[in-house]
Amino acid sequence: MVRVPEPLSRVRGRAAFTSRLHDERVAAWLGIALGLSFATAFVTGLISHFMQHPPGWMVWPSRPVNLYRFTQGLHVIGGLATIPLLLAKLWTVYPKLLQWPPVRSAGHAIERILVFVLVAGSLFQLVTGLFNIAYWYPFPFFFPTAHYWTAYILIGALVVHVTNEWAKVRRTVMTRPEDGLGRRGFLLTVAAAGGIVTLTTVGEAFSPLAKLAVLAPRRRGVGPQGLPVNKSAAAAGVTTAARDPDYRLLVTGRVQRELALSLDDLNALPSHTARLPIACVEGWSAGATWTGVRLRDLLHMAGVSEDARIRIESLERGGLYRTSWVDPPHWNDPLTLLALQVNGAPLDLDHGHPCRLIAPNRPGVMQTKWVSKVTVV
Repeated sequence: MVRVPEPLSRVRGRAAFTSRLHDERVAAWLGIALGLSFATAFVTGLISHFMQHPPGWMVWPSRPVNLYRFTQGLHVIGGLATIPLLLAKLWTVYPKLLQWPPVRSAGHAIERILVFVLVAGSLFQLVTGLFNIAYWYPFPFFFPTAHYWTAYILIGALVVHVTNEWAKVRRTVMTRPEDGLGRRGFLLTVAAAGGIVTLTTVGEAFSPLAKLAVLAPRRRGVGPQGLPVNKSAAAAGVTTAARDPDYRLLVTGRVQRELALSLDDLNALPSHTARLPIACVEGWSAGATWTGVRLRDLLHMAGVSEDARIRIESLERGGLYRTSWVDPPHWNDPLTLLALQVNGAPLDLDHGHPCRLIAPNRPGVMQTKWVSKVTVV
């Protein structure tokens, strides 16, 4: 007898991929995990974005002190752990991308476009996010803007996809297979890969595991005075100005009394100490003991009203974050300082000498260094 080969469409669509690891059950479990991961990243990413760029109606609280440290650490470390999860999901479902014919109807065409947006958006977010925490920007666009708006596209596509596939996922997951050993081993391997990534990164935000943070771009204890630095005084172009013996901190704007304080004047004022973290948007954070003048005490000296907004300006001449806004909940908080010392020693030049802002529950880019002016608006 002569065996007639199966049609090419059938080979491409089914028979060429007979492994149980390409079936709907594996894809469903990986999809559930990815959905939870991306939802977590979306929520924590919005927190980070709106803390850095709050709309006029939104005022963030100053407590809990470590809120931003936790949410941004979860955002970045969870995002890194999602990479092996996404790769496993793509490997499981890629046979469907090779099905023939590629489009069977108008509805099927829309479904495939949606899947393309979902895959492309996922890869874009994870790849560019990885580049960002590595401080490497080989792309021509501004990362925060692109990352923010792509998140909405990705989540929108994910919601539609989950709605479209939910009945199938529920049926598949609730059905107990008789031959699930291979699937279970594969899923456990994917989980272990994500766990290893987490374990070797989480120390950048969780101090007890700092020694394991071999994949972290910044490590606790590495840097001037034992603290990491993203931008040095030399890179900011403030080396000369920060060492100027005629330095004055100006308190101006809508005040009853303008102030112009030298470094000696600041050191002569009542000092206070607070234990606060530097929590960076790239996910790393490090706690330190800061000593300096309470911002609220300085503003009370100038006769500032309790509901004023404050703009902190740096000696730095340019850059997106040479200024930052401090709302009433933060500047009225007794933990918010214009720090003059860190860990018992005068500030290193790279940590903001002669004076820097340090406040609870704020992104590191808003903890302005080399403070030269406090403007009340």
